[in-house]
Amino acid sequence: MAAAAVDSAMEVVPALAEEAAPEAAGLSCLVNLPGEVLEYILCSGSLTAADIGRVSSTCRRLRELCQSSGKVWKEQFRVRWPSLMKHYSPTDYVNWLEEYKVRQKAGLEARKIVASFSKRFFSEHVPCNGFSDIENLEGPEIFFEDELVCILNMEGRKALTWKYYAKKILYYLRQQKILNNLKAFLQQPDDYESYLEGAVYIDQYCNPLSDISLKDIQAQIDSIVELVCKTLRGINSRHPSLAFKAGESSMIMEIELQSQVLDAMNYVLYDQLKFKGNRMDYYNALNLYMHQVLIRRTGIPISMSLLYLTIARQLGVPLEPVNFPSHFLLRWCQGAEGASLDIFDYIYIDAFGKGKQLTVKECEYLIGQHVTAALYGVVNVKKVLQRMVGNLLSLGKREGIDQSYQLLRDSLDLYLAMYPDQVQLLLLQARLYFHLGIWPEKSFCLVLKVLDILQHIQTLDPGQHGAVGYLVQHTLEHIERKKEEVGVEVKLRSHEKHRDVCYSIGLIMKHKRNHRRLSCSEPDLRFLFCRKGLAFLTASLLMDDLYGYNCVIYGWDPTCMMGHEWIRNMNVHSLPHGHHQPFYNVLVEDGSCRYAAQENLEYNVEPQEISHPDVGRYFSEFTGTHYIPNAELEIRYPEDLESVYETVQNIYSAKKEDVE
Repeated sequence: MAAAAVDSAMEVVPALAEEAAPEAAGLSCLVNLPGEVLEYILCSGSLTAADIGRVSSTCRRLRELCQSSGKVWKEQFRVRWPSLMKHYSPTDYVNWLEEYKVRQKAGLEARKIVASFSKRFFSEHVPCNGFSDIENLEGPEIFFEDELVCILNMEGRKALTWKYYAKKILYYLRQQKILNNLKAFLQQPDDYESYLEGAVYIDQYCNPLSDISLKDIQAQIDSIVELVCKTLRGINSRHPSLAFKAGESSMIMEIELQSQVLDAMNYVLYDQLKFKGNRMDYYNALNLYMHQVLIRRTGIPISMSLLYLTIARQLGVPLEPVNFPSHFLLRWCQGAEGASLDIFDYIYIDAFGKGKQLTVKECEYLIGQHVTAALYGVVNVKKVLQRMVGNLLSLGKREGIDQSYQLLRDSLDLYLAMYPDQVQLLLLQARLYFHLGIWPEKSFCLVLKVLDILQHIQTLDPGQHGAVGYLVQHTLEHIERKKEEVGVEVKLRSHEKHRDVCYSIGLIMKHKRNHRRLSCSEPDLRFLFCRKGLAFLTASLLMDDLYGYNCVIYGWDPTCMMGHEWIRNMNVHSLPHGHHQPFYNVLVEDGSCRYAAQENLEYNVEPQEISHPDVGRYFSEFTGTHYIPNAELEIRYPEDLESVYETVQNIYSAKKEDVE
């Protein structure tokens, strides 16, 4: 009966619009329907927010049904922004109409700012004060984040520039929030031992665009605990750990009962779930992120130990972290409670080595050296996090391609959040900002940040005067160079000096010969960018026969514009045309930037999308055959796009004819 009434009502709405009867008669027919039926129609999904607004202005009954805190506007909000519903409690009173308006306004403001970023920051990376517009917006931050996520989730290969800047803004906003949470966490007293929570903050900071939460990670660990309890029940059905409730913390004092828990844990983790230490890919940052350790079921000693420690403590075994050199361990007390203990009263557990239990002597065999008793001592949460971040810092220094600077910057931020007066790390941060700052795309305010850091270092340690003075001198020189910089350089293909440039933006290319890779990470190239502001070309895809990489061109020069040292180191003189030929700047899918000679390139008839993080900075769309430059890049190369269309038509038309 109710279903029939709804079907009938749904037919009434379009019928009313077609009938020639007076509007009042049609409205009367509609409002006389039962309230549930009217509400069903209004929440059916076929009406927009504007429609609901018009409907609510027709009469009192419909206005009451469309009240701001009612189901109709809640459904409008849910359908439009479903991901935001998790932030509302079912028991809370919510003015859904007002929430809709605020979210709509936040979305429009966020899009306006994202659209402005390309013009403002095309020739420089987003500066440290570049996000002030977002920070100063009124309204809940989750609304701005949600709009940025909506932009990132746009379908297809279009809006690449919007996605590029939306990602940067979202990255910044989330990192600031996480860093504030971490600093508050570090203010907890020393006996606050939530090792997992601290490790999750590090994970979140280094992966701000991933959906990582302590709640989700804890839920995954709880599921492992349930498996351990199932195994433990088979060993000892009356084991006290089986009576623990979720979230409760209680310790078992009998060694034999603790041993049963550890046996069950080792079976579940290493035999059943196949967790193992990652010996094959040890120096991978993923090994330090707890969500990745759980997904990939592998890690390094410290991350495996934190997982092992968390599970053991939930089951009543009071393991403790040991900051052992070269190999993080856990210790398990074998002595009587309250007795005077030394290092020989503990068994040491190697979670990386499948939970193997070690004596003091075996620990020394493990690392191949004798260590003092102090290194067998327990460490607090802050020391554990310091070691985790130190590992990330080492990895950031090891990696050579440009994108690794993000890991180095993130790990420096984390380390200095814990130890803000570490002179050597402040110097490293100053050097890093200096190297980033000498690119023209880096911000002038970044240079000022370097000076602030250097002044802080000088205050902390006057003995660093020489290093500080060197960096200050070069930073001030950079400021002077920035003052001398001219406007946008426009390169016209029709100009006489560009007559030898064969390839235009958007062409698909491949590398023809074994030639040494030319990387934009070379110091000379940075210096060149700083001094002459070179190279922003548009889209062409390249493949290197030797290394098998694809890349997209984002800049060209009529001749090689590198310094003499770079030309010599890259053996450019061995090329038949040497450096007196056009050179192309490319973004490679491994995240690096390179500089390729024209004679080493030829058309590639099998294009593919390039997964370089900076593609969106230069290009607005990938068509399947080439990239289309965004407005800012097209200003710098106004004649290239027409040439691209002609060349692409010739290449792919000929290929299609050959296939047919």
